[in-house]
Amino acid sequence: MTRARLTVLMTAFFLLNGVLGWQSWRSVSGAEQPNESYESTLLFARVMQLVRQDYVDESKVSYKDLTQAALRGMLSSLDPHSQFLDEESFQDMQRETKGEFSGLGIVVGVKDGSLVILSPMEDSPGGRAGIMPGDKILKINGKSTEKMTLPVAIQALKGKTGEKAQLTLLRTIASAPGGGNVFEVELVRETIRVTSVRDAKMLPAAMAGQDKIGYVRIEQFGENTSDELDHALENLERSGMQELVIDLRNNPGGLLDSAVDVAGKFLPPNVVIVSTKGRTPDQQQEFRARTERQHPDYPIALLINGYSASGAEIVAGALKDLNRAILVGETTFGKGSVQTVQPLGNGVGLRLTTAKYYTPSKKTIHEVGIAPDIEVPITDAEERRIMLAETKRPLTPEEQADVAKTQDRQLERAVSSLRSIRIYNERQAAVNAPAKTTASASQNTSKAPDGTTAPGAAR
Repeated sequence: MTRARLTVLMTAFFLLNGVLGWQSWRSVSGAEQPNESYESTLLFARVMQLVRQDYVDESKVSYKDLTQAALRGMLSSLDPHSQFLDEESFQDMQRETKGEFSGLGIVVGVKDGSLVILSPMEDSPGGRAGIMPGDKILKINGKSTEKMTLPVAIQALKGKTGEKAQLTLLRTIASAPGGGNVFEVELVRETIRVTSVRDAKMLPAAMAGQDKIGYVRIEQFGENTSDELDHALENLERSGMQELVIDLRNNPGGLLDSAVDVAGKFLPPNVVIVSTKGRTPDQQQEFRARTERQHPDYPIALLINGYSASGAEIVAGALKDLNRAILVGETTFGKGSVQTVQPLGNGVGLRLTTAKYYTPSKKTIHEVGIAPDIEVPITDAEERRIMLAETKRPLTPEEQADVAKTQDRQLERAVSSLRSIRIYNERQAAVNAPAKTTASASQNTSKAPDGTTAPGAAR
């Protein structure tokens, strides 16, 4: 009986191997032995059968549970971003890209081997609790994250609206004993509605002087980001905006198409914004500016920091390489890999790293990041004050006193750079004006063949 079950199981896995792997067969290394697939599939089938037959807890050894556990382990062993998506994870991913989901309102990632907060979303449980970028998550509901993979951590953080989550966090403070303060927060999950574009405004005269400088912050790249940005820019342009600051600090990324559309608003049509390179020809792609509606060619300063990742790095790399913006701040996170989502049927899917991103000048982003043109490092304390100043929740008296000390040196440097560009352009225009006038006068007094004065020819 056992042999019969093993035979059936092996047959099933060989069929699965054939269905999922036939397209990639030719891309497998030539050094791989022809019978390696057979031996590996046999080993997998034997282990699964032994687990089903002898494991002490029968409720944990269904074919579905064991198969999905094996898939999760296989993909998590590749990199932090590849993931098997079960029914719940697949639905969550689809909801997130549409700008609404249930959760804590925090974006997490792995940095220097630790699980860290990349960005707390405004008007969310995480944002209102005062969680900051760079906070390390030590425990989730009492369970240590030390050996926890990123997909497992994300799954642990997700849940239904109304459910509670207990987080133990470490906030790095250079002068503190042990390197920082450990604290706990209890969050209640709720429906998060993501607005990508925030704080669109004209900067006050106290900062911008006589210049009319617009400011807009992009929190992440979703389906509606392009339209939201168009609406914000049109309002600023009607207010007479001459220069623009785009704030991508703590932006964790999002949809590739959205990032390409945002960069394309400030670039000529059809210019390459980002390219990808993977193992197969269909993963070698170029993504070009395709936005029909162009905005005026005003000077742009882009704010970035160590938690600007993925889509934010694509925008920053393109506008820097193509000389369309000045980058101010700190080197970005360095998450420049492409995850392709493949539905597998029955409500499950696969998120797999298939390529890496490259800027228009063919520089890699992954594990390198985008360096600013003007480096302005700030302390963790300054970072926290800036985020407190941006929050919409009521502040405690202590927080209000802290915010009163806020000095956004990165924004101030971006503004001074834009003002310098404006002064330089005006002076260059003044220097070139007499030369153009002289040339025009010379053209308008050219001689006709009969010796009379003739109008200048159009050139």
